[in-house]
Amino acid sequence: MRYTDVDVSRIRDILLRHTADQTNLIPIMQGVQALYNYLPRPALEMIADYLHVSISKVYGVATFYENFSLNAKGKHIIRCCDGTACHVRKGATILGAIRKELGLTAAQSTTDDMLFTVEIVSCLGACGLGPVVVVDDEVHPTMTVDKARELLESIRGKEARAG
Repeated sequence: MRYTDVDVSRIRDILLRHTADQTNLIPIMQGVQALYNYLPRPALEMIADYLHVSISKVYGVATFYENFSLNAKGKHIIRCCDGTACHVRKGATILGAIRKELGLTAAQSTTDDMLFTVEIVSCLGACGLGPVVVVDDEVHPTMTVDKARELLESIRGKEARAG
């Protein structure tokens, strides 16, 4: 089988860190997701082949767990909390400002340049710090619209300098 749109050698490295046992399905998928920020179909096919399981079993696991994604995500993942504490502290306003700044909508969560993906989460477990936004696993407490804009500007600046 020929796999396209993925770095076969990097996925093979992830696979070879685990024995070809079905019990390693989730850790392998986590490794691939860490590499791509989502699970590309060719990678899922490689996983199925390596573990000698059906592609439908792999897809079943990928769609069952909320932390796995089958859709491409941006380089920077922005998670906006919509839990009760964040919601009553104007978390939706901050989400709206972030979406507006990035040109996104509820239907389009990833920027065209694949730099940002915005996700809404039910709770980040930091209720006393709300409203909370997490960018690339870094918590940003007591977020405001102005702080959100500054955060996005900072990330864009770093990307421009790196780029």
